[in-house]
Amino acid sequence: MTPTLDALDIGVLVIFLGGTVAYGLWSGRHSTTTEAYFLAGRTLPWWAVMLSVVATETSVLTFISVPGIAYRGNWFFLQLALGYILGRIAVSILLLPLYYAKGITSIYQYIGQRFGRQVQRISSAIFMVTRILADGVRFFATALLMVTLLPLTIPQAVLLIGGVTLIYTLAGGIRAVVWMDALQFGLYVGCGLISLYIIHDLIEGGLAAGLAQLGAAGKLAMINLRPGELFSPMAAYAFPAAVLGGGFLSFASHGTDHMMVQRLLSTRSLTAARMALVGSGLFVFAQFALFMLVGGLLWVVFQGEAIGVDQEYPRFIVTYLPPGLRGVLLAGVLAAAMSTLSSSINSLASSTVNDWLKSTSDLRLSRFVSLGWGLVLMVVAVMFQSRENPVVELGLQIASYTYGGLLGLFLLGRTTIKFHTAALVTGLLGAAGAVLVLKGLGVAWTWYILVATAVNMGLAIGVNWGLTRLRR
Repeated sequence: MTPTLDALDIGVLVIFLGGTVAYGLWSGRHSTTTEAYFLAGRTLPWWAVMLSVVATETSVLTFISVPGIAYRGNWFFLQLALGYILGRIAVSILLLPLYYAKGITSIYQYIGQRFGRQVQRISSAIFMVTRILADGVRFFATALLMVTLLPLTIPQAVLLIGGVTLIYTLAGGIRAVVWMDALQFGLYVGCGLISLYIIHDLIEGGLAAGLAQLGAAGKLAMINLRPGELFSPMAAYAFPAAVLGGGFLSFASHGTDHMMVQRLLSTRSLTAARMALVGSGLFVFAQFALFMLVGGLLWVVFQGEAIGVDQEYPRFIVTYLPPGLRGVLLAGVLAAAMSTLSSSINSLASSTVNDWLKSTSDLRLSRFVSLGWGLVLMVVAVMFQSRENPVVELGLQIASYTYGGLLGLFLLGRTTIKFHTAALVTGLLGAAGAVLVLKGLGVAWTWYILVATAVNMGLAIGVNWGLTRLRR
């Protein structure tokens, strides 16, 4: 597809990007201390944090890739979102109370208090590597779409998105990030609803007729109970694998990934954090359903034509949206991307300052570290060039390599066992090795976190018992 945005579309984008920068600079007046910069003084309302959590985990992967999954197949992907709700409930019961009781800024400070400074830094480093790789994929996916619609190269698109995001993130801190996330959530969900309205006019008989065609083709199936796949470890979207995989993914990401937990710690109380967290699971399920509905109906619009992976929704934008509205849809894509990118920058800086540096009260240093991480993410996005798989699945697979080890570490913290550092490190290495083995055997990625968590905990407890016996 050649660039198709006209002056009106570009005008919409300029207004959106300019308004984003202006808000970030205006909100910067609140960020006068590091606590305000990283936690907004713990004063943010739960509903804004809830929308921020949803917007942060959504990114461009949901906006672009999820419709493509429904276009090419069915709704089995939605089973993951059922697990997401269960995983969030587990976090609200098992982990959030610990973080609030300790009054920490970075969740890896809890690991330091429980297991020592060395293990704290190891867990922080694992988080950083995960964020750099996973968000590099998300950033690249957004740049790829912009190149489709605008006369830009990948590096130019990355520089534009990253530059605007850096300005409002550096100026306003987590307060600007959360409130912009809430606004951006409304924008991209509104774009999904607008898409449905336009699709209604493109299908003879409207949405009802389109749904009937999807049902007749078996493309509305959501629960996968196929006998041949139900208990197969190779089937990522069999019901047990998808729900358990989604549950453990959410348990790990929203309980041990500082990017997600940081905004929960910025609420006024544990109760508010729990409301934001569990509510976000319900919202994620609803928005996944919305974008899968859009993707499925596009299959009707395009009469099942084979289109490049993750290009189905962009093709709709290029082909059917009038001038001005194309700009609004692209602004929605940018909103989803900048939401994740800004959250990643701020959380990486928070972890760096609180887990690695001695100074935790230097606001200028915090902003400088944020700038550095923003530049790193931009470089990673430019370097990433894979276009073989749906980016939503690739992003989730990257997280699956490290989340199991982190989740196992935090769950071990709930025990009363006194661990040797060597035992904990052995568990983390064993978890990563288990994922590599599973991938080599062709096991579906939805099992990675569950198995890695179990391996980590089992190894750490076993090695710790052995070391304790040897030292007696």
